[in-house]
Amino acid sequence: MECRLGCGACCIAPSISSSIPGMEQGKPAGVRCVQLNEQNLCRLFGKPERPKVCVSFKPCASVCGSTNQQAMTNIDELERLT
Repeated sequence: MECRLGCGACCIAPSISSSIPGMEQGKPAGVRCVQLNEQNLCRLFGKPERPKVCVSFKPCASVCGSTNQQAMTNIDELERLT
């Protein structure tokens, strides 16, 4: 599955414990990553400073669903369960 451009759910919904440029302590769940631009695209995509956890995330239908809202709901639930 390809990532839906402009979704941004994986950059908002989950907590990220590793350092992100501009968010050295990581980010809490539900907080928009500072590297997410106005079009919900990652400013670090393809760059070496992009966190490993972000590079490792692979979109899939069971997590991303068929809409941006489904992705947010699914990732919120996964975050709540972990």
